[in-house]
Amino acid sequence: MKILTADFGSTYTKLTAIDTQHATILGTANAFTTIDTDIIHGFRTALAQLEASIGTFRYDQLLCCSSAGGGLKMVALGLVPELTAKAARMAASSAGAKVIKTYAFEISKQEQDEIYAIRPDLVLLCGGTDGGNKEVIIANARRLCAIDWDFTVVIAGNKSASHELEEIFAHSGKDYVLTDNVMPTFNKLNIASAKQSIREVFIRKIIDAKGLSGIQKMSFNDIIPTPLAVMNACELLSKGTAKTPGIGDFMAADLGGATTDIYSMAEGSPTLENVLIKGLPEPFSKRTVEGDLGMRYSLKALSEEAGTQVLEAESGLSQEEIQHWLTHCIAHPSALAAAGSAEEQLEELLAKKAIEIAVERHCGSIERSFTPMGEIYVMTGKDLSDVDRIIGIGGSLVNSKHPEAILDGAKYNPQKFHSMKPKKPRYYLDKKYIFASMGLLSTVDPELALHFMKEEIKLIQ
Repeated sequence: MKILTADFGSTYTKLTAIDTQHATILGTANAFTTIDTDIIHGFRTALAQLEASIGTFRYDQLLCCSSAGGGLKMVALGLVPELTAKAARMAASSAGAKVIKTYAFEISKQEQDEIYAIRPDLVLLCGGTDGGNKEVIIANARRLCAIDWDFTVVIAGNKSASHELEEIFAHSGKDYVLTDNVMPTFNKLNIASAKQSIREVFIRKIIDAKGLSGIQKMSFNDIIPTPLAVMNACELLSKGTAKTPGIGDFMAADLGGATTDIYSMAEGSPTLENVLIKGLPEPFSKRTVEGDLGMRYSLKALSEEAGTQVLEAESGLSQEEIQHWLTHCIAHPSALAAAGSAEEQLEELLAKKAIEIAVERHCGSIERSFTPMGEIYVMTGKDLSDVDRIIGIGGSLVNSKHPEAILDGAKYNPQKFHSMKPKKPRYYLDKKYIFASMGLLSTVDPELALHFMKEEIKLIQ
């Protein structure tokens, strides 16, 4: 059987041609994503490039994923930051949504206006354990209904408030989905139902919004968010199948045009003694998405987060030169720096900073505390200091002459000792850009997808 996978990214559309009978990746190709006209144009351009390389390719199945236009924009509301707001973010991120912001407690008029300005596709409304506080989630439901913007609300909070919430949203005319509470009891996560609901909303809404309806008619599967496809591939590579073991713990950094996504496949248990764990338990399979860290659409925010003075000092360019290149790239997302140029060095520095900041946000943190029993450590999040594999994904890494220098941003920095980043990682590269493709392939042939990942994802020498 011949399979073609298509990943419609914010910047590039990537195709992978697969021959399942002979267990071979026949070829890959990419073209600029033509979201401003018709996304089919970029698909056809990439297919023409693919066929110019491998000859006419008649596929039996087309499997697709998409993050075109930045994917599904989302905000999440919970009761308290450490609990349901964090649970909401986990559910959204694991489903492949781009979480712009999370809110806790009863939202204010200012926060209502902020949500309107964000223009989300989706709002995840949480709050309260089952049988617990329901006043906050009901108040937030009314405030959401007062926002004059067409978004879908996934309700995943206190089941005791479900009847009132249904009445509020039905009366308002807002599109909504009622699903299971993301935290039914204190400190116990249940994100599977919310994750599934978010995926269904993606399929229903984003297909038309991003011009993918024509592609959906051609596709064998429902088009899913690209980060969800990558998450599926990560879980398969880590855990393996019933027949074939996976590779165990690792991290992956997907550096894109709009976001930088970090995945960790690890328990993240403390590596130090006398550690008190604070906050919600962390999932083995975790994804965080940083919507302000991208190499094109989020370049302005990335440069501000990295610091203009830092970029100036480390690149050797003046602030005016840096700003000129940033402005050019934001206006022309397909722009590429000339080989060996100062702009190419700046691109690699920006990529490293994106990885550095994103991994720091993803990893847990630790701090010292003193008790009557002596000194202890308080840990929040996952301890990833012993993770020894980091896989690089994304065009800025694949096309770089120095991907290991970019991935060095993921490594533990003694000057930021509180961040539990990997201390002695080895770097691997998804050189053929197949991670999302393998996540798609895993839905029809997980054994073959695992085989390809083990063969194609290479250690950087």
